[in-house]
Amino acid sequence: MILSHLMNKIKQSMKKLFKRLTIVFLFFSIIILLSNYSIVRNAKGKTFDDVLEIQKNKVGLVLGTSKYVRSGNINLYFKYRIDATVKLFKNGKIDFVLVSGDNGNTNYDEPTDFKNELIKNGIPESNIFLDYAGYRTLDSVIRAKKIFGQESITIISQKFHNERAIFLAEKNGLKAVAFNAKDVNKSYGFRTKIREHFARTKAVFDVIFKIKPKFLGGKINII
Repeated sequence: MILSHLMNKIKQSMKKLFKRLTIVFLFFSIIILLSNYSIVRNAKGKTFDDVLEIQKNKVGLVLGTSKYVRSGNINLYFKYRIDATVKLFKNGKIDFVLVSGDNGNTNYDEPTDFKNELIKNGIPESNIFLDYAGYRTLDSVIRAKKIFGQESITIISQKFHNERAIFLAEKNGLKAVAFNAKDVNKSYGFRTKIREHFARTKAVFDVIFKIKPKFLGGKINII
């Protein structure tokens, strides 16, 4: 009798726990879906694949990423963002490039890697500006406005990233369109796309709670 009673108690507790976990799972699933929907809807008509269709802006903001993957091979996200930036510049759709990325330590420098590659591809060094404090997409877009003085900008990254960047830019008073760099195949970008769903949810909460960049600092004029 005692054992039977104990087993019933355990079953009841497990059912309650399962019910609570299900509610929590459904709650967060709805939040993720709503965040994704809001960001995609907001970016509609503001991202472009054809360089001839996008409007001209003085500055193109290319969002940083690592140059290499763990295997030592070139990171295709990096390569395709370089290609997209060069295409915009050579077609007269931007006059200057602002590279915003992470420079967290002496062995990791996204902005300088981008600058060196852009120069190799024909963009003059004098037309490239570096933001070493673009630790997150939020930081990059807010700093483009507050530090580099831009009111309207062309964001350059893959489409899924551009959609989130436009959302963050507009919610922080920066008018933005985006040029879509070529995307990678599904197997190459699987983990990145999974993380993006959580990044979009975080972006919504960053806006709601008015999260600020890690660093600001003195103004830098893009002439």
